[in-house]
Amino acid sequence: MRWQVFAAGFRPAFLAAGLAAFVLIPVWAAIFVYGAALPCPWPPTLWHAHEMMFGFIGAAIAGFLLTAVPNWTGHRAVAGAPLAVLLAVWLAARIAVATASWWPAGVVAAIDLAFFPLLATLIAPSLLRAGNRNWPLLLVLGAFTICDAIFHVELLRRDAGAAMRAILVAIDLALLLVTVIGGRIVPAFTTGALRGEGVTMRAFPGIGPAAIVAMVAVALVDAADPGGRIAAVTAGAAALIQALRLAQWRSGRTLSKPLVWVLHLGYAWIPLGLALKCAALLGGIAIAAFWLHALTVGALATMILGVATRAALGHSGRPLEPDPRTVIAYAFLLLAGLVRVFGLALLGLAYPIVILIAAFLWTGAFGLFLWVYVPILLSPRADGRPG
Repeated sequence: MRWQVFAAGFRPAFLAAGLAAFVLIPVWAAIFVYGAALPCPWPPTLWHAHEMMFGFIGAAIAGFLLTAVPNWTGHRAVAGAPLAVLLAVWLAARIAVATASWWPAGVVAAIDLAFFPLLATLIAPSLLRAGNRNWPLLLVLGAFTICDAIFHVELLRRDAGAAMRAILVAIDLALLLVTVIGGRIVPAFTTGALRGEGVTMRAFPGIGPAAIVAMVAVALVDAADPGGRIAAVTAGAAALIQALRLAQWRSGRTLSKPLVWVLHLGYAWIPLGLALKCAALLGGIAIAAFWLHALTVGALATMILGVATRAALGHSGRPLEPDPRTVIAYAFLLLAGLVRVFGLALLGLAYPIVILIAAFLWTGAFGLFLWVYVPILLSPRADGRPG
C-alpha cells in the first residue's frame, strides 16, 4: 500500500533509525580516516556525536514510544499525516545539520530542536488522558530537548567541551530509558520465551528501583563534573547494581532464542560500559579508554536493533522467528562493539584501522537490517489487520 509506512509509528521511525545508522557511520569513517568533509562548520567529532544521539537514537526512541504508548493506554495509535510530519521534521534536521554552513545557526537549531517536542505532542494526549504511569517519559523528552539546546548554545560559544557534555548527558538519559523500559521488557520477553521450561525468574528486592536511581545519579553527576572522581565512583556503583539486576534474568537460558538473547546482550553492555568508565576515570586504564562506545555501540545500538527487529515482526503480524540474516546482523553489531571498544588496547590495531573495521561491521549489521526489514516496514500486516 502506498502509505503503509505511515500506518503505525514503528514503521517510519525504525526505517529512519536504520537508514541513519547505515549512512552516518560510513560518512564518519570517511571524515575521520580519509579527511572527507561536509558543508558543516561543527567540529567533526561533535557532528558525529550529535547525529548518532539525536539522529539515530532519537528516531529509535520515537519508534519505541509511538509503538508502546497505544499498548500502555489502549488509545488509538498515531498514524497518517502526523507521522509524515514527524518524519519530515527528523529528515529536515539531518539535512540542516549536515549542511549547517549554508544556513544561519539559529535556523539549524530551530529545525533540529523541533523533533522531540513534536514527538511529545503526539504521545502526550494518550498518556495524560489515561493517567498512565509512564507519563514522566514526557519529561525525559523535554530533557533531551534541553540537552540539544545547550549543545547548540555551546557551539555558538565555541565551547566544544561543554557541547560534548550535553551529548554525554543525553546519552545518559537514553541509558536511563533502557534501564526503565528494558527492565520491563527483558524479563517479560524472557519469561514468555522460557514458558514451559521450568525456569523461574529470580527477584532481588529493590534492585530495579536502585538501578533507575543509579542511572539518574550518573546523569546528574555527568552534568556537573563528568570527568571527576565522583563520576567514576557513581559509574562504578551503577555498574554493580546493573550487573546484579541482569543476573536475575537467566541470560544463559536464552541462547537458543535470538530475539531474546540480543536484549540480554544489549543490557549487559551497560554494566560493562559503566565499569570501564569507572576504571578509565579513576586509573586511566588503557583498555577502558573507549567506555563511551561500550555504552553507545554496545548497549544503545544493540538494544535498538533488538527492539526494532522484534517490534517489526510482532507489530506487522508476523511470527517472532528471526531471519538468519537478522542473527548475523546481531553478531556483526557485537563484533563492531568489541572492535571499537577493545581493538586498540587488546588487538594492537592502529586507530584508523579500528574505525574502519568497526564501521564495516556496523554498516553490515544495519545493512542486513534494512535488507530484511524494509519490505516488512513498507508492507501491510501479514494478518490483514490495520497498523
